[in-house]
Amino acid sequence: MHPLEETLGYRFQDPALLELALTHSSYANERLGGAQMCNERLEFLGDSVLGQVAAEHLYRAHPDLPEGDLTRMRAALVCEGSLARVARSWGLGEHLRLGRGEDQNGGRQRDSILADGVEAILAALYLDGGVTQARRVIRTFILSQEDRAGEGQDYKTALQELVQRTQGHTLRYQLVRETGPDHRKEFWMEVTLDGHQVGQGKGRSKKEAEQQAARMALEALGGHQ
Repeated sequence: MHPLEETLGYRFQDPALLELALTHSSYANERLGGAQMCNERLEFLGDSVLGQVAAEHLYRAHPDLPEGDLTRMRAALVCEGSLARVARSWGLGEHLRLGRGEDQNGGRQRDSILADGVEAILAALYLDGGVTQARRVIRTFILSQEDRAGEGQDYKTALQELVQRTQGHTLRYQLVRETGPDHRKEFWMEVTLDGHQVGQGKGRSKKEAEQQAARMALEALGGHQ
């Protein structure tokens, strides 16, 4: 068995799927004659499979939580940082097929490449073993991190990673107003996406207000990402 198969507890019926999931576009461009032989299509599918399984889990596990809280929790579970931690627990970096330049520039430890690799492997599992195997691995390695993901949630980071799933968007934070005397000021911040306001928040500091604005934006955008 491939070492990753032992870690995942699953033997692929079609080993080529696992090989494809481990193939970065830099390797495909250098060695295989084109990026169509890389893991990007699997990454696309894996993102959807992971999102559906995570959403179903949170919906059933937290029947009293509103949509906004569920959206925030899902974003924390499936964000780049969380998936990169999972990848490192698998030792995924050493198994990736990277181009020479990407390898020399630290690609095996880059969060974005590791997170994409996890999503590609989840898609390969889904295609090879069905949703049951994909769900088992997601529950074992990702949903089990729910408590950790909820601690000290960085809404700004979660929002940034949510928006970056589609390229070409720009987030900006701006101070709208401040109220109160100097020793008890409250700050109001808004966050815009491509120039349109998507969230507003207040806090005793600008940083706290930004976090609250990002939280509101996550609730507003969660159903559309």
